[in-house]
Amino acid sequence: MKGKSTAKRESQSKRRSMLLNLYIKDAFFIVSGIFAAAFGLESFLLPNSFIDGGVTGISLLVSEVTNTPLWIPIVLINLPFMFMAYKVIGKQFAIKAIIAILGLALALALIEFPEVTQDKLLVAVFGGFFLGAGIGLSIRGGSVLDGTEVLAIFLSRKWRVKIGDIIILVNVIVFLAAAYLLSIEAALYSMLTYLAASKTLDFVVDGIEEYTGVTIISQKSEEIRKMIVEKMGRGLTIYEAKGGYGSHGEQNEYNVIYTVITRLEIRKLHIEIDKIDHTAFVVMSSISDTRGGMVKKRFLNN
Repeated sequence: MKGKSTAKRESQSKRRSMLLNLYIKDAFFIVSGIFAAAFGLESFLLPNSFIDGGVTGISLLVSEVTNTPLWIPIVLINLPFMFMAYKVIGKQFAIKAIIAILGLALALALIEFPEVTQDKLLVAVFGGFFLGAGIGLSIRGGSVLDGTEVLAIFLSRKWRVKIGDIIILVNVIVFLAAAYLLSIEAALYSMLTYLAASKTLDFVVDGIEEYTGVTIISQKSEEIRKMIVEKMGRGLTIYEAKGGYGSHGEQNEYNVIYTVITRLEIRKLHIEIDKIDHTAFVVMSSISDTRGGMVKKRFLNN
């Protein structure tokens, strides 16, 4: 009984330690995201009357037109989206999002960031870069600094349309409003800002190792399996399958190999497969994220 009790306490202590490390990691990402976004807004976008897409863009537009401090529309406009986040995603996410947005508002209200440049191209690119990095870091911490995606998820479930289509529609409306209220030139530069921010966000969230799922069908599946494990250092999954072909629907049985690689390894995989079976059927698809398994390449002795 004592042994079981001790093991239980050790398990609980280990679990608490893991949760604490997770909370510290999330807090680091969220705080870093807040300062990166605040720097991008205060040092680049606000002084030059540039905006971004989504809720942040709406807040910038309201601040510019009404001459209101940016932190006020940042909080007020994001509030209904945080209620949506609570309903659609969950309580924990909504709490983190509210803390992150309030943190951004405080940083904008209390910290004076210097204006870096007035060059419009540099403002658009680097303002978008820091803003995108901030939003991306907050997402890595399990939160958001912009309620656009929450709105997109909510409307996609209600209207059964694609999330990406809703985000595009929101941004089109924002940039059209910017062209009308500010100027066409400001709207065009703001579109460049949005592109820089979105690409940076994708890079921060997905990292440099964008993963690709590869499905391989070959009569020499065993040789390909050994190559993937031994030469490329990757794990894989093998499915037993049946295939149909020809006008009479002839069937044959074979093994299907599925593995996950980075985009930097695609060319090498093609070369190695061609050496074994140049007629192999290979299908590739993008993967936004992976967890567990033998995804990270292991070091080989040879």
